Amino acid sequence: MSAIFPKWTNRLPMMIIVGVLLVGTAVTAGVWYYFTPKYTRVGYQPIQPVPFSHATHAGQLGLDCRYCHTGVEKSWFSNIPAASTCMNCHNQVLKDDPRLTLVRESAASGKPIPWVQVHKVPDFVYFNHSVHVNRGISCVECHGPVDQMEEVYHAKPLSMAFCLECHRHPETKVRPLDKITDLNWRPESEAAQLEFGRRAREEWRVEALQNCSACHR
Repeated sequence: MSAIFPKWTNRLPMMIIVGVLLVGTAVTAGVWYYFTPKYTRVGYQPIQPVPFSHATHAGQLGLDCRYCHTGVEKSWFSNIPAASTCMNCHNQVLKDDPRLTLVRESAASGKPIPWVQVHKVPDFVYFNHSVHVNRGISCVECHGPVDQMEEVYHAKPLSMAFCLECHRHPETKVRPLDKITDLNWRPESEAAQLEFGRRAREEWRVEALQNCSACHR
């Protein structure tokens, strides 16, 4: 005797196909949206081999970012200082502090301190620090208020949308070149910022490119 199935079972294969497509679309959309730097990188704060406080050095003591990151104005890469740079001060200040043991050993041996990189973009993205710094883009725009961080963390998404927002309206971001490393500098008003930004964009020939090849080379 043959089994009798309800009529709705005739639609079952199509219902399964539609369900799989809907679930697949939802999963793809979720991965597309949430697996972006905004969600996977922002807030990242690795434990470093030496407890270096930017809040103390850049904030309280007012050290210019370029004292340590010497290549930021002339290179695509913002270098990490050698231990010898640290010892310029710490051969006198806290010279026997156990927290600086690794720094002293590095300076004596020449073996680099194994710092953990915090800020990074994908390998297929080209970013030049010197181009941005020399055209009025402050460190704070991409790295956040580093001078207030006890330990540096990833503050901004550094995603394509983040970069394009600035490239579309650079006049809202550029500042006087002598204020690049003054992370607490603020324009007098929004109108003053726009006036300066538009003038600087023209005089400095700021090319806020938006074509793919500008970043993907």
